Amino acid sequence: MRAEILVVGGGLGGVAAALGALRAGRRVVLTEEYDWLGGQLTSQAVPPDEHSWVEQFGVTASYRALREGIRDHYRRHYPLTPAARAWRELNPGGGHVSRLCHEPRVAVAVIEAMLAPYRSSGRLTVLQPYRPVAAEVDGDRVGAVTVQHCRTGEEITIEAAYVLDATETGELLPLTGTEYVTGFESRHDTGEPSAPDAAQPMNMQAVSVCFAIDHVDGDHTIDKPAQYDFWRAYRPDFWGDRLLSFRSPNPRTLAISERSFTPNPDDDPLSVVADQRLSPGDGNLWTFRRIAARKLFAPGTYDSDICLVNWPMIDYFEGPVIDVPDAAEHLANARQLSLSVLYWLQTEAGFPGLRLRGDVTGGSADGLAVAPYIRESRRIRAEYTVVEQDLSLAVRGDKGAVSYHDAVGVGMYRIDLHPSTGGDNYIDVGSCPFEIPLGALIPRRMENLLPAGKNIGTTHITNGSFRLHPVEWNVGEVAGALAAYSLSHETTPRGVRNSPELLSGFQAQLVRDGVELRWPDVSGY
Repeated sequence: MRAEILVVGGGLGGVAAALGALRAGRRVVLTEEYDWLGGQLTSQAVPPDEHSWVEQFGVTASYRALREGIRDHYRRHYPLTPAARAWRELNPGGGHVSRLCHEPRVAVAVIEAMLAPYRSSGRLTVLQPYRPVAAEVDGDRVGAVTVQHCRTGEEITIEAAYVLDATETGELLPLTGTEYVTGFESRHDTGEPSAPDAAQPMNMQAVSVCFAIDHVDGDHTIDKPAQYDFWRAYRPDFWGDRLLSFRSPNPRTLAISERSFTPNPDDDPLSVVADQRLSPGDGNLWTFRRIAARKLFAPGTYDSDICLVNWPMIDYFEGPVIDVPDAAEHLANARQLSLSVLYWLQTEAGFPGLRLRGDVTGGSADGLAVAPYIRESRRIRAEYTVVEQDLSLAVRGDKGAVSYHDAVGVGMYRIDLHPSTGGDNYIDVGSCPFEIPLGALIPRRMENLLPAGKNIGTTHITNGSFRLHPVEWNVGEVAGALAAYSLSHETTPRGVRNSPELLSGFQAQLVRDGVELRWPDVSGY
């Protein structure tokens, strides 16, 4: 096959990259290894993690269209109560982690609708489920990528003028010989206050396999997981208890705290204030990431709320899943951990009415999310690497984050690192609302390969702020637009960044397309 722009990976960054290129009139091939497009929002079943001002500013227009499309889908197709239907900032789950907690399948429907006109016109070809297995490279340019069908083994080689890596783990970087880093950089290399003295390339954030549950009459206890006895006894040194408990470190203070768990509380989801600036919202784990609040729907629609489990005790940090020979084993162990958490909840914690809702998360064989939530990717060695001191609230204070001449977007999230494979506890640092520099999207050597997700030029530390939904979308959208702009101007992404005239023109185009480049005067948290 041939395409002007090939996007490998159909998560949020990949979908946004395809839209950015298609909006500019280019022909795109988009590949994805799972049956759902949307990545962390859908196949990984992670409700949006967003900043406090998301309803007013600080995201791209197309990301806002995705969010409003999700709300519109509920208003059109779900039996909402009159009060819920009239709620402008409808939060279908009434969850505390985000102002928009929703079922993954709804996001799939909206993403498919956003792409539908381009599929119909023939300018977009989507290949699913395909994963990349090989690449043809000539010097500093990628000529083609071969993808393999995940079930049949069929292979397709796709030639393209530009290749965008939107995979969850930066799979194209080793396949193409693109220089990259993994894990924790050293303080000597980055100057970051929170970095260790020596680099730790195998020290990466935990992965998690999420799942959905409700709570109804009857005993819905699953079969005892094969690794349950191991995980029941598992007690990390810094945890303060067994991993399978409601006690764990507070991410911001590291003090050991106990969370509550009350299925189907008699709360008012219309009154939920989901603002992580005020509170992380994880006091009651049931409402923390609730994705369907029964009281927002006509009586009898839901027998129970639906709760999305992405909690501290499902974080798997026994070993990395990138650049190791036993990655598949670790991912299987992570699934066993999640099943063990569910079994513990149903048995020892005393909630046999908890029912695994695999139908909500895509119908995997074990009932968990189809794909693992991988927080940290391989990251390109970039023209510019974003470091902690660029955005740390402790370092920057009232000066705000560093402003970049080549800004191509904005984002905001605390530097939020989960326990890691190197034995680190949470690392949580307040952040200033930040800009996304174009230099972080440009590899030091490769000319026609661009990152389009969590694989941009951040560090282990700053990835903690850049890995969330709206920033991944912004990065992907800009990568797709940049490839199209480079084709139109017969230059390279590096050429765009290094030419004041081309850079100014590109930034102006982004603004016209609804990409915000600067923040108003707001303070971090």
